[in-house]
Amino acid sequence: MPAQLVLPLQQHIGDPAEAIVEVGERVLKGQKIADVKTGMGVPVHAPTSGVIESIADFPVPHPSGMADRCITLKPDGEDQCCQRSPVADYRSLERDEVLQIIRDAGISGMGGAGFPTNIKLRPPRDRKVSTLILNGAECEPYITADDMTMREKADEVVAGLKIMAWILRPERCVIGIEDNKPEAIAALRKATEGTQTEIAVVPTKYPSGGEKQLIQILTGMEVPSGGIPADIGVMCQNIGTAVAVANAVLEGTPLISRIVTITGEAVREPGNFETLIGTPIKHLLGQAGVNQDAVSRLVLGGPMMGYTLTTEAVPVIKTTNCVIAATAAELPAPPPEQPCIRCGQCAEACPMELLPQQLFWHAKATEFEKAEHLNLFDCIECGACSYVCPSSIPLVQYYRFAKGEIRAQQAEQLKADRARERFEARQARLEREQQEKELRRKERAQAAAEAAAKKQAEAEKAAADGQAVDERAAKSALVEQALARKKAKAQASQSPAPSAPPTEEKPDIEALEKQLEQARSKLETMQGMLDDAKAQQADNVEKLERAVAKNHDRVQRAEEALSEAREKLAAGPTESQTTH
Repeated sequence: MPAQLVLPLQQHIGDPAEAIVEVGERVLKGQKIADVKTGMGVPVHAPTSGVIESIADFPVPHPSGMADRCITLKPDGEDQCCQRSPVADYRSLERDEVLQIIRDAGISGMGGAGFPTNIKLRPPRDRKVSTLILNGAECEPYITADDMTMREKADEVVAGLKIMAWILRPERCVIGIEDNKPEAIAALRKATEGTQTEIAVVPTKYPSGGEKQLIQILTGMEVPSGGIPADIGVMCQNIGTAVAVANAVLEGTPLISRIVTITGEAVREPGNFETLIGTPIKHLLGQAGVNQDAVSRLVLGGPMMGYTLTTEAVPVIKTTNCVIAATAAELPAPPPEQPCIRCGQCAEACPMELLPQQLFWHAKATEFEKAEHLNLFDCIECGACSYVCPSSIPLVQYYRFAKGEIRAQQAEQLKADRARERFEARQARLEREQQEKELRRKERAQAAAEAAAKKQAEAEKAAADGQAVDERAAKSALVEQALARKKAKAQASQSPAPSAPPTEEKPDIEALEKQLEQARSKLETMQGMLDDAKAQQADNVEKLERAVAKNHDRVQRAEEALSEAREKLAAGPTESQTTH
């Protein structure tokens, strides 16, 4: 048991998992500690019981040597398991339920890029899988993890194959093994006795263990360019994946360990180790008796498709199958690159029948579109072309560079397309809102016109019935009365001794009452128009408010004039009697 386990949140193709535990929290063996909430991915589980030390960036297995988000677990030595839910008879469940068990166990492909197994086992409805292949070829030198798994866990391999066959219902199940693994062949033949599973022994030739190459060897069919095996009714799974599926369904154990080959001339005891996910490479090398002084290069994976590690601190993940501690004589530094002599050996060695020389030229000249046109993405990066090149050109590195640049350009193009779609959607929304606003304005204008027409009709009807009074005439009458009163007062003040009191003009109470009634009616009309405009959010609300205020003033003046006239009429006889 290592002193510390480092568990990257990105161990498969798809979206990275998100931590669902906190620092300082104690977890049990098999407990889910990270999960993918949305998108494609599988969860991460605690390989043993312990305490979460940190959630931070640590070095991870990647050709870039960069760090990524990891959960650090400190084992407590108790190895206490959480509750498991094994399924005795998986055939009694629905297929989707078994696929969910596989997904919850965190199983992804353990021999390639780490594609989530539950998604791979659910091909499109229009692509019936007729042949299920279990890839036990393991053709790359040094790696023997699958070989030892087939020798020692043959029953679990076959059990996992049966579960996947029950899900897919293929017509044919085949386990492909290279002829340099006689013990594994014997173990699997014994485990498949009484079944219809075929054990197909293929010649030992690199890279016959590649997915597309093994499919062509066993079925005679070729996966189309840019396609997947399901396009031709074939599915290929890894030996380690089959064992993980069997453990998840039959024992309820998630993917928390795997077999890893530790080899190279710099280790005293090379071998295969059943290793907890998250175990630092340094710990494994110590178990194999590494001679640090003799290590020239650490390679993760095989000598053909693997990559050099920059630090021993990187952990084992679900796709880690081999670590090579090589001496300088074992894996010497490559000689300097020389110009291409156009010998054509790379084209002869290419298992995908591509044109490596042209791909190299286009990749070096950054003519990525031309490289993609020559089926660059069909390259499996096996390294055969680089191995046979007499000019020591690192062809695979050029292809990886070109693929990365094309993916980056595609991502930028996708980002730009999405931005354009958002802009166009915004413009359409603004135009739609403007049209709706214009429509509402027209509706308000129409409603205001109808209301004005209605008021005009009512006013005309009232005038026809003799109930309306000319406002200007009423105003004129008031002005004339005021001028007459002022003139009478001036004459009275200029006369020293009038022989008789002046006769005051009798106020026209009836005219003033009609004027007040007319002012109040107009106020009510304007107030109603204002309420309608506010309800309809019309543009002339302020104008109507000013009109209502003016009519309030007119009503007040009319009330004051009527009140004054009535007081004057009531006081007239009394003053006359007192004077006499």
